[in-house]
Amino acid sequence: MKAIQIATFTALLLNAFIIGATLSSAAHAQNAPLNYNNSPLNFENSLLNYIATNGVYDSQGSRTGYTTVSPEGVTNIYSQDGNRQG
Repeated sequence: MKAIQIATFTALLLNAFIIGATLSSAAHAQNAPLNYNNSPLNFENSLLNYIATNGVYDSQGSRTGYTTVSPEGVTNIYSQDGNRQG
């Protein structure tokens, strides 16, 4: 009986952890580099898109990254390879 209670408690705890992690992931999905809107594979963010308006440039005029704006209006800055800088 005690083993069943422990197994049940463990299963409930694991389930709660998974649900919590999923909700947390969903809340932060807009800022994740794996989100296609933030990805360098998205042509809107691509170095190859010469008419892109979201580029970030250094003082010599070289493109160093790009920005995206989340639905909440937060601007995220990414390097050319998709690593979030700020």
